[in-house]
Amino acid sequence: MSHPIYRVESFEIVGPYTLKVEFDDGTSQVIDFTPVLCGELYGPLNDETLFNQVQIDPEVHTLVWPNGADFDPATLHDWPEYVEELKALAGRWSLVAA
Repeated sequence: MSHPIYRVESFEIVGPYTLKVEFDDGTSQVIDFTPVLCGELYGPLNDETLFNQVQIDPEVHTLVWPNGADFDPATLHDWPEYVEELKALAGRWSLVAA
Protein backbone atom coordinates (compact mmCIF):
# COMPACT_ATOMS: atom_id res chain seq x y z
CA MET A 1 0.00 0.00 0.00
CA SER A 2 1.39 3.38 -0.91
CA HIS A 3 0.37 6.94 -0.30
CA PRO A 4 0.75 9.96 -2.57
CA ILE A 5 4.11 11.65 -2.54
CA TYR A 6 4.03 15.39 -1.97
CA ARG A 7 6.84 17.91 -1.84
CA VAL A 8 6.94 21.08 0.18
CA GLU A 9 7.70 23.91 -2.22
CA SER A 10 7.72 26.84 0.20
CA PHE A 11 6.52 28.02 3.58
CA GLU A 12 5.82 31.25 5.39
CA ILE A 13 5.74 31.89 9.12
CA VAL A 14 2.28 33.39 9.66
CA GLY A 15 2.09 33.35 13.45
CA PRO A 16 3.65 31.82 16.54
CA TYR A 17 4.30 28.15 15.74
CA THR A 18 2.13 28.51 12.64
CA LEU A 19 3.27 28.02 9.06
CA LYS A 20 1.58 28.35 5.70
CA VAL A 21 2.97 25.45 3.71
CA GLU A 22 2.77 25.32 -0.10
CA PHE A 23 2.96 21.97 -1.91
CA ASP A 24 4.00 20.87 -5.38
CA ASP A 25 0.39 20.10 -6.34
CA GLY A 26 -0.58 23.77 -5.91
CA THR A 27 -2.34 23.29 -2.57
CA SER A 28 -1.45 24.80 0.78
CA GLN A 29 -2.14 24.29 4.47
CA VAL A 30 -1.96 26.72 7.36
CA ILE A 31 -0.68 24.57 10.22
CA ASP A 32 -0.59 25.50 13.89
CA PHE A 33 1.99 23.10 15.31
CA THR A 34 1.34 24.11 18.95
CA PRO A 35 -0.70 21.00 19.87
CA VAL A 36 2.08 18.60 18.82
CA LEU A 37 5.13 20.35 20.28
CA CYS A 38 5.70 17.75 22.99
CA GLY A 39 8.18 15.04 23.75
CA GLU A 40 11.86 14.61 23.12
CA LEU A 41 11.85 15.46 19.40
CA TYR A 42 9.13 18.11 19.04
CA GLY A 43 9.16 19.57 22.58
CA PRO A 44 12.28 21.68 21.97
CA LEU A 45 10.38 23.47 19.19
CA ASN A 46 8.41 25.27 21.91
CA ASP A 47 11.39 27.61 21.83
CA GLU A 48 10.07 29.97 19.18
CA THR A 49 13.60 30.90 18.11
CA LEU A 50 14.31 27.24 17.33
CA PHE A 51 10.89 26.73 15.72
CA ASN A 52 11.50 29.69 13.40
CA GLN A 53 14.72 28.08 12.13
CA VAL A 54 12.58 25.72 10.05
CA GLN A 55 13.87 24.98 6.55
CA ILE A 56 12.98 22.82 3.58
CA ASP A 57 15.17 19.75 3.24
CA PRO A 58 16.43 19.82 -0.38
CA GLU A 59 16.45 16.03 -0.69
CA VAL A 60 13.12 14.96 0.78
CA HIS A 61 11.28 18.27 0.32
CA THR A 62 9.75 18.51 3.75
CA LEU A 63 10.06 20.85 6.71
CA VAL A 64 13.03 20.19 8.99
CA TRP A 65 14.41 21.84 12.10
CA PRO A 66 18.00 22.02 13.37
CA ASN A 67 17.28 19.50 16.15
CA GLY A 68 16.32 16.82 13.60
CA ALA A 69 12.54 17.20 13.90
CA ASP A 70 10.55 16.80 10.71
CA PHE A 71 7.18 15.66 9.41
CA ASP A 72 6.32 13.47 6.44
CA PRO A 73 5.24 15.83 3.64
CA ALA A 74 2.07 13.74 3.12
CA THR A 75 1.17 14.33 6.77
CA LEU A 76 1.68 18.07 6.32
CA HIS A 77 -0.33 18.02 3.08
CA ASP A 78 -3.27 16.28 4.74
CA TRP A 79 -2.83 17.85 8.19
CA PRO A 80 -6.59 18.14 8.96
CA GLU A 81 -6.89 14.36 8.57
CA TYR A 82 -4.00 13.67 10.96
CA VAL A 83 -4.10 16.45 13.54
CA GLU A 84 -6.32 14.68 16.10
CA GLU A 85 -4.20 11.53 15.97
CA LEU A 86 -1.04 13.61 16.28
CA LYS A 87 -2.49 15.46 19.29
CA ALA A 88 -3.19 12.12 20.96
CA LEU A 89 0.35 10.95 20.24
CA ALA A 90 1.75 14.22 21.58
CA GLY A 91 -0.12 13.63 24.83
CA ARG A 92 1.67 10.30 25.17
CA TRP A 93 5.01 11.91 24.28
CA SER A 94 4.46 14.36 27.15
CA LEU A 95 3.86 11.54 29.60
CA VAL A 96 7.03 9.72 28.52
CA ALA A 97 9.10 12.90 28.85
CA ALA A 98 7.78 13.59 32.37
